[in-house]
This record gives sequence, structure tokens and C-alpha cells, in this order.
Amino acid sequence: MQKKKTAIATIRMTPKVKEQLQQRAQDANMTLTDYLCICGLGKEIMQVNGLDDVLSELKAQGRNLNQLTTLANMGRITVLRSDELIDRYTDLCQKLAHISREVK
Repeated sequence: MQKKKTAIATIRMTPKVKEQLQQRAQDANMTLTDYLCICGLGKEIMQVNGLDDVLSELKAQGRNLNQLTTLANMGRITVLRSDELIDRYTDLCQKLAHISREVK
């Protein structure tokens, strides 16, 4: 459940500082409010590049798996050659492991 944001804080800054903060928030794919709250609370902001490709591949594999499951449940396929699927899944796991090592 998401908490409703009802409190307002007003701050004054130069237009240049505001622009820099907005740019940093945008670079972190965050709203300015969320960015400032995380920075102010001392939490670390970590941006991980390269996840878009991994997410796209993960979605594609999920779709493939759903299609194969549907066909198997319908009795339309009985033998599945899964070598390519396993190879792609292995590649994805290796990419995730590499990203995980970079983040640590």
C-alpha cells in the first residue's frame, strides 16, 4: 500500500541548483521529490545501467514459456527441444550475475 504524501516542504535555491537537482533525479529515473527524500535520509542511490536489455530478454523468455505451457496443456506438443531456451536463460543468468558483481 502506497502512503499518501500530504506534507509540503518549501525550499529556496538558485535556478542552477534546481536544474542540477532535476537532472540528477531524471538520471536516476526518479521524481525530484523522491530523489530529495532519499538523499536527505542518507540512503544510497545506485543506478544500474544495462538492465533494460536484461528485462527485455526476461520478458521474451516469459512469453515463450507461457506459449509453450499453453501448447503443452492443449496437447499440441509432446516433445520440446529446449536447448536454445536453456542457452538463452543461461546467458541471462550470466548477465544478471555480472551486473550483481558490478553493483556490489
